[in-house]
Amino acid sequence: MLLHRTTAAAAVVFHRTTTKISLLLFSTSTAPKPFAKIPWKYRSKAIQESQAALLDYLHTTRALPFLYADHISRNSPQCLSKVVSKVPFSPSNFLCSFQRFLRYHPINELEFLLESIGLNCDENETARDILPKNTFFISDWKRFDVVCALGGMGFPWRKLGLLCRDDCSIFGVDPSHLERRIGEIKGIGFNGVSVISIALAFPQVLYSNADGLLGDLKLLMLDYDLLSAVDGNVDTVLEVCEKIKLFYDLGCEMGKVGELMGRSKCIFVEYSKEHLIGKIEYFCRLNVRRDQVGLLLLSRPEIFGFGLEGRVISVSGFLAHFGMEEEALKSLEQKYPHVFGRNRLENVPCVMRAMDIGEWFFERLQNGDPALLTAYTMPCSEDLDKHYEEGLRKLQDKRTRAYMKTKLDFIHSLGFGENKFAVKALSQMHSSSSELQQRFDLLLSCGIEYSKLCALLKYAPRILNQKPGQLEKKIEYFCTEMGASLQYLDVFPGYLCHDLEKRIKPRYRFHKWLKEQGYSKKNYSMATIIASSEKTFIARISRMDHAAAKMWENLQK
Repeated sequence: MLLHRTTAAAAVVFHRTTTKISLLLFSTSTAPKPFAKIPWKYRSKAIQESQAALLDYLHTTRALPFLYADHISRNSPQCLSKVVSKVPFSPSNFLCSFQRFLRYHPINELEFLLESIGLNCDENETARDILPKNTFFISDWKRFDVVCALGGMGFPWRKLGLLCRDDCSIFGVDPSHLERRIGEIKGIGFNGVSVISIALAFPQVLYSNADGLLGDLKLLMLDYDLLSAVDGNVDTVLEVCEKIKLFYDLGCEMGKVGELMGRSKCIFVEYSKEHLIGKIEYFCRLNVRRDQVGLLLLSRPEIFGFGLEGRVISVSGFLAHFGMEEEALKSLEQKYPHVFGRNRLENVPCVMRAMDIGEWFFERLQNGDPALLTAYTMPCSEDLDKHYEEGLRKLQDKRTRAYMKTKLDFIHSLGFGENKFAVKALSQMHSSSSELQQRFDLLLSCGIEYSKLCALLKYAPRILNQKPGQLEKKIEYFCTEMGASLQYLDVFPGYLCHDLEKRIKPRYRFHKWLKEQGYSKKNYSMATIIASSEKTFIARISRMDHAAAKMWENLQK
């Protein structure tokens, strides 16, 4: 019944979409550019002809209602390009050749359908899960009636894939239940556009209990009248819903933050989603609970207006500005000298983590005045390190200036200040900033604390010159085979710089054998075993047993 609700007038409106829009759609895909094999001067015409042929195939041959056939033919560039690539191209008779191909080579219509609603099977695992095995025709897919029902209720065809962002539950819902559920949500006071936008951002409202969420949205959108501040179309309301979703993704409890959101509704109107994400990520780098970040930002919306980029601070002056006592400040300077000096305000979260005071700083923001972030002004001469500037001049030249700049920015982003330790790290780290970041993140994921990892790099920056796989194997061997705690790396950071197969394993196993055989009466530290020179290592074994020393030398040949 739903299939027959579309009118001829609606079909004509959809069919009049210009080729320009179609081409724009094709060019924004993250997959390889469609129709790349067709010469450029024929490409636009070939796209139009292949779309027309696909439309005719779906509507005339496969008896699909015109409106749905039109949606699918215009919005599945990747699938269409794959089929077109199988047809020899000729400018004079391409349309006939493509029509003939479709006549004798049935296509996987479901892949076209899913791409048209925003689920590309090559890129999206959810889309692959939806596809039933050995089913190629839309008429054989029992869930198509759900797609049709949603389209008939006014959901934008190209955005239906958003309903599957978390799982595919929506396709298991009976269409009549969807209609009833949408009616219930409208009964709360939302209009049709709002219901569609809410469902696209929060698909669970259509098939599960979402009273808490809907209560928050009612407070924010209706009671605090947020909807009156945005244009009443699906795209703009959906954008607002996507911003709201950011805070639930942080862990804010549904049903508990509607009032708080309502009092801070300006942030959902005045700032872009990218701007909100930037501020959220900034404070999440303090490594505090994510829901606390969300509550802070909702309770102090003025933070979103702070400009945090480009400003330079003195770390010691900034901490004093936030109320740190002089004695505590001196203690931090002694423990974390690599952090002090100048840095940028945008790096402050990692600066705090590098000194293990992220929670202290966050509490100051929560309980004090967040405007302190931007109220700080640095005297011109404060923490100006002439040795740092001189060290940089020695390392840089015209050919490597840009490369060194990105690497230096990475070092400061970790929390290193403008000091001799940053210059040392710059001189010893020999990979790109993206590779260095990948290795740093890997070591964090292995369980090394942020502040301790920065301290390790203060002593041994070369740690980050190694490939992730090598680092991971060394950590695994260190903890499992050697039975050591990651805390021991504080004493012996050089462990991560030695070769695992040629140095660490042979020496550790040989010393273990010496102990088992009774040659070694003393428990040597790992640093003594691994870091000592080969000459010192052999001399130590010789004092235990000359035959054992000879055995080691033979093993090394």
